[in-house]
Amino acid sequence: MTTLRYLTAGESHGPMLTAILDGMPAGLPLTSADLDGELARRQTGYGSGGRMQIERDHARITAGVANGLTTGAPLALSVENRDYKNWREKDIEPMTVPRPGHADLTGAVKYGYRELRLALERASARETTMRVAVGAVCRKLLAEFGVVIGGYVTQIGEVRADIPDEMDYLARFAAGEESDVRCPEPTAAERMHAAIRQCKIDKDTLGGVMEIVAVNVPPGLGSHVQWDRRLDGRIVGAMVSIHAMKGAEIGEGFGLAAKRGTQAHDAIDRDAAGNLMRRTNRAGGLEGGITTGDPIVVRVAMKPIATVLAGFDSVPR
Repeated sequence: MTTLRYLTAGESHGPMLTAILDGMPAGLPLTSADLDGELARRQTGYGSGGRMQIERDHARITAGVANGLTTGAPLALSVENRDYKNWREKDIEPMTVPRPGHADLTGAVKYGYRELRLALERASARETTMRVAVGAVCRKLLAEFGVVIGGYVTQIGEVRADIPDEMDYLARFAAGEESDVRCPEPTAAERMHAAIRQCKIDKDTLGGVMEIVAVNVPPGLGSHVQWDRRLDGRIVGAMVSIHAMKGAEIGEGFGLAAKRGTQAHDAIDRDAAGNLMRRTNRAGGLEGGITTGDPIVVRVAMKPIATVLAGFDSVPR
């Protein structure tokens, strides 16, 4: 199987967003409905912004599928921006004051823009629409091998969820889907609601932490022989490439730095059938850039959204 790779194109208020996914094997059943369910999930959540209410994302598959099956050729996906019609006829004054925390200034420095919206439009988190569409295809491929991927929120602002260790990952996924803040622990979810409400009153924003887990992953994926084949590096790189993500860890991650070696690693043993197994999973399912067969457990930290109604100091026009 070839390595999967993807590219996206499009702007936040342009006509549409596009993605090309290369390397998908032939024969996978795939329709737009497989993507639209994930796109709908992206647009829900307590305290979500107004743009989520405007768009009704629907993915079109325009290449790489015939008779409902992937062909092995690159997949081409597109999603129309409904908000485009609200902007295309407007005479918009050039944006010249860069907003802290956005790509306004850095994009202008890099590409020589005089109109900062050129950076804003491409750097917008609207681009994640196509990442979700591509991810939906990949999720369906992994499901063919019994691999299940899920995620949930463990922190919003200063509110942290205390999820019981005995709650297995599938139960966490299900409970998270029932929560409008994607938190599987109901008491913490209510405190998150309160924090979000207060933050909106204060015209401010909050960040948080998400935990993502892949279960039923076979051992031996990835490699230790080259830096760009280490699966842990590729996972962390993918996570922090998402808009507003500023930190990532695998397994116990940063917490391991405070422990001694005898407390940090996963002892190897045999199960009742004589198979090799690890007593714990502090490494998060990866050792030497290679999967161990245990669940892959990762966390990613999101900074507070940089679009703050209270405003920031910046340079004058």
